[in-house]
Amino acid sequence: MTAHTTAAARAVDLTKTYGTGDTRVVALDSVTVEFAEGEFTAIMGPSGSGKSTLMHCLAGLDSASSGSVHVAGTDLTGLSDKEMTRLRRDRIGFVFQSFNLVPTLTALENITLPLDIAGRRPDREWLDSVLTRLGLLDRLGHRPGEMSGGQQQRVACARALAGRPAVVFADEPTGNLDSRSGSEVLSILRAAVDEFGQTVVIVTHDPRAAAYADRVVFLADGRTVDEMRDPTADSVLDRMKALDAPAGETA
Repeated sequence: MTAHTTAAARAVDLTKTYGTGDTRVVALDSVTVEFAEGEFTAIMGPSGSGKSTLMHCLAGLDSASSGSVHVAGTDLTGLSDKEMTRLRRDRIGFVFQSFNLVPTLTALENITLPLDIAGRRPDREWLDSVLTRLGLLDRLGHRPGEMSGGQQQRVACARALAGRPAVVFADEPTGNLDSRSGSEVLSILRAAVDEFGQTVVIVTHDPRAAAYADRVVFLADGRTVDEMRDPTADSVLDRMKALDAPAGETA
């Protein structure tokens, strides 16, 4: 694999505002940031810092007020609804806090659903590798209600990886899991980068989750204020305390 020089996703002067006049809120304030191919990045910041808004704009789930977003070399700004839907389906993988699985479908049907909708056949060798790595081979016939939270999130990870997307975005992927299941899911996302060469970007409030990443980007008041490479849980916690301090919040 080549060195980390190509951006899988980037935002340029990204601004997102809500409301007008006295009720106007600036969620993102001219954010410029890149996410390198084959790298695991965590986005962190105090509550209300804009981290989820940034991810939603990067993933094409929300539109920016100004600025641009590029994913896999495509500028999202000028895409039609149909083109945006196709890009999200074919080039972006999602892992949500709430799993977002279809309860009436089996694990395998949930995993291949985006491909089925797109009329694409899964790459069997790739899919088998993903399912083996995620330990799901004996769960493929189970429906979500027959699986633990950790198993459901593993299915969600497999669904995100099945189409070999340019970027996998995960919004608080461990938020609904106990610590053991959460660590398992983070290890899977880490392995997706190390073993499959995927690009992974997560939003998290948990320093232990951020410690799985290669790099952490810190937001405050809608702006990128710092970044850290090779993070540890302690170094991230210290940085978050510093960010929280001016607002008088506890870490």
